[in-house]
Amino acid sequence: MKSKLVYSLREQIANHLRDDVLSGRLAVGARLNEMALVERFGVSRTPIREALQQLTFEGLLESPPNAGARVAPPPPDAIRQLVVPIRQTVETYALRVIFPSLNDADYHNWEAIVEQMRQACVRSDYCKIAEHDIAFHRYIVERAGQKDLEAIWISLIVRMRSHFWETHQRNYGDPMEIYEEHGRLLKVFRSGDLNESIAALEQNIA
Repeated sequence: MKSKLVYSLREQIANHLRDDVLSGRLAVGARLNEMALVERFGVSRTPIREALQQLTFEGLLESPPNAGARVAPPPPDAIRQLVVPIRQTVETYALRVIFPSLNDADYHNWEAIVEQMRQACVRSDYCKIAEHDIAFHRYIVERAGQKDLEAIWISLIVRMRSHFWETHQRNYGDPMEIYEEHGRLLKVFRSGDLNESIAALEQNIA
């Protein structure tokens, strides 16, 4: 089994803030106050500034002159047509890498994510649904243990962010369908059939 990626303090903070934006907890135009973030994370201003710079570079934040950092508008929906097949390629590559070594601990982690997703679906909490959806797929990529692969994946997810907090609400009549879809996906993974698992993952991303 490959070792899990180890994150610096900057990366940990960036991951938390990225999740806030991707899930919709931080809306477009929301300002990020450095001192409030220092208090939230219990760190100095240096890793906060580094994390904000990283997210600005990724396109999640923008920093107009003398205005501080704020959540940037998402890319146009048309970009999704380009990004989806690339994301499918990245995640199926990661799944191929990890598939022979998947074990009970992996499935336990996925089951915990899916259960949290179920609870969010019961509440129709689309921010939490998005958070757990992203976590389910991030686990596939993180498990591969390749920093470059994760960086590519993050850049794709950033450009698909409206999918997680708009498309979910638009395309699913009942949020429980999102939970059921991921439950089926996990069941296919457990079957041990790589080709079926690849096809199911691609369909889930489409």
